Amino acid sequence: MATRVTLLDVARHAGVSRTTASFVLTGRRDMRISVDAEQRVLRAARELSYRPNLMARGLRTRTTHTIGLISDTVATEPFAGEIVRGAVNAALRHDQLLFLGETEGARGVEDRVVRDMLDRGVDGFIYASTYTRVTRTPAVLRGHPFVFLNCLPRGRSTGSAVVPDERAAGASAARALTALGHERIALIGTPAPDVWAAVERLAGIRDAGVTLAATVECDWWPEPAYAAVRDFLAGEPAVTGLICLNDRIALGAYQAAQEAGRRVPDDLSVVSFDDSDLAAWLRPALTSVALPHAELGRRAVELLLAPPEKPVVERIPMRLHERGSVASPSF
Repeated sequence: MATRVTLLDVARHAGVSRTTASFVLTGRRDMRISVDAEQRVLRAARELSYRPNLMARGLRTRTTHTIGLISDTVATEPFAGEIVRGAVNAALRHDQLLFLGETEGARGVEDRVVRDMLDRGVDGFIYASTYTRVTRTPAVLRGHPFVFLNCLPRGRSTGSAVVPDERAAGASAARALTALGHERIALIGTPAPDVWAAVERLAGIRDAGVTLAATVECDWWPEPAYAAVRDFLAGEPAVTGLICLNDRIALGAYQAAQEAGRRVPDDLSVVSFDDSDLAAWLRPALTSVALPHAELGRRAVELLLAPPEKPVVERIPMRLHERGSVASPSF
């Protein structure tokens, strides 16, 4: 096993004191050091492949430049993996290392993961959820810097939160149809009161001044959506636009519309949420409001590293990607 090169080794190789080598390699400028000495230290560090002992530095400064991201299933969900990418990129830009801990929602596992990270000197935490929801503040995080990511605290909390602006997204989706002249619009998907995204999207639709012609309830998956929309369209309602609560529902709606002889968008315009890969794969491509996963991760890291004076809730804008699934009504 190779012996670790120490700061003293670098100092001896450069022919300077250990203090001088330390000042050069940490970028301090409160000690007068000649250009020649500085260059010799930097050259010695390169030649010896010196790497600073971050653990020792952490003991001195009480910081380790590490962040713990605790999630339910974010790290292994392809759809939400962009959250991790955004957080990792932001951490690297701030010279931080991100540790990931996944709990699958088990409180016992969550407590153990947090305590293990604390034992390793993690400076602060990001508490993340795959699906936006209201949650309690984990007792194990109290007293430590943390930020909620894609979830909101129940009651008062010492941590800030970053969530997608689902309400504005709902208004954006509705206006994508009303701007084209649609007045008879149906909502597809069950707007369950315990699903935060559904509640916020519906509120946004109402903010846009839309009175829904119908709400077609179904689970948020293609097969139940197909069955529900098939039965709905069999009654030949005079709807010209559908707002689907996610892209998977929209896939089922497309299939039901085709079976009913209604062409998208000539006979039926469709708008959705999430802007998953599915939206671009459908034909015609689906107009959908994007979840800002990478931006959520980035902003959570920034709030953790530069916390505001008081906890805040930041709502990240969701962009509408207009594609071929919308057109002016034909009747």
